Amino acid sequence: MGLFGGNPQHEPMHYGEVFGAWVYVATSKALLAGYQTAMNHAGDADLKDFLEDLMETMKKEIHRLEDLLKLAGVALPPSPPDRPVADPNSIPVGARLNDSEIALGISRDIAGGLLTCSQIMSQSIREDIGMMFGEFHMTKAQSGYQLLRILKEKGWLISPPLHAQAPELAHV
Repeated sequence: MGLFGGNPQHEPMHYGEVFGAWVYVATSKALLAGYQTAMNHAGDADLKDFLEDLMETMKKEIHRLEDLLKLAGVALPPSPPDRPVADPNSIPVGARLNDSEIALGISRDIAGGLLTCSQIMSQSIREDIGMMFGEFHMTKAQSGYQLLRILKEKGWLISPPLHAQAPELAHV
């Protein structure tokens, strides 16, 4: 049946799949540490709940990808240490991140994650890897819409200029 005709888990990963998975894990670990720090700054309960759910999802993704990389014999990227829990009131006002800044930063990260998942999906020849990143993509899209609702409800959304009225079209 050939090298790529049986069970996808028994097929070798190509260099793009290895690189994509490795970088995704490394980036997720760094973002996770940043979100732990953001939890120390966040004051809004909805934002904190969102962050907790997001971090749990990220930990599951990291675990799945680390298992994949280990099976392929790939050394894993280092993990930064977990951040300690701090009281937001102990952070000086000028040094503290605002909830809106935290939420907009997460929104940017989700958008980048969607692009990354799409890229890895398009490069994958192993169906299991493509499907895994497809799952990650759907989860990120759902998180993005959930965060968009929070941004709108809290008044944190910074909109580009709105196009309220279109000019009259010239009739030829």
